[in-house]
Amino acid sequence: MQTKMINYYQRANFQTSVPKPSLAPPDSGMEVAFAGRSNAGKSSALNAITNQNALARVSKTPGRTQHLIFFELDEQRRLVDLPGYGYAKVPLKIKQQWQKAMETYLNERQSLRGLILMMDIRHPLTDFDIQMLDWAVHSEMPVHILLTKADKLKHGAAKNTLLKVKRELQDLPDISLQLFSATKKSGVDEARAILDTWLEINQATDIQEE
Repeated sequence: MQTKMINYYQRANFQTSVPKPSLAPPDSGMEVAFAGRSNAGKSSALNAITNQNALARVSKTPGRTQHLIFFELDEQRRLVDLPGYGYAKVPLKIKQQWQKAMETYLNERQSLRGLILMMDIRHPLTDFDIQMLDWAVHSEMPVHILLTKADKLKHGAAKNTLLKVKRELQDLPDISLQLFSATKKSGVDEARAILDTWLEINQATDIQEE
């Protein structure tokens, strides 16, 4: 069963990259968006979850993701890589365009089922993270937080950070969180389980489709 689940996400393939939501694929079916600061390890997390080495580009230059990037799982399900926010060395006007595109997408996309929000475990709950969480609560959108780069801390310190962030967010509805390391592939199954729920993936059905 575990192998079948991995195979399902390995189906992910690049669909399109668009600068604004009006150019996105038809707003039907179901999709989950991945968001995070430019250095939070978003592309690495996407690659780990799909068990692919280069589905999402991993760059040493933060902010490389400048468009809304759609990855197709099947005709009804997609993963969406949102523009990284924060350290990108681009003109303010471009950053403002990214922000507008993200806001429009998050507020208007009817097929959006949930948001995977990545935070570097060494720097959680930045202003951007809080802004995203505020939007999610206001929009009643479920959020699952990946505390990325968990391998950068010792196990005890990582657990303590997880508990601290959990306490700070305990009054917010529909928010879950976990430790995650793309390098060690830890937390991948837990993240996939969340996607299964949001995208209504029935493993028994998918086994028949293989």
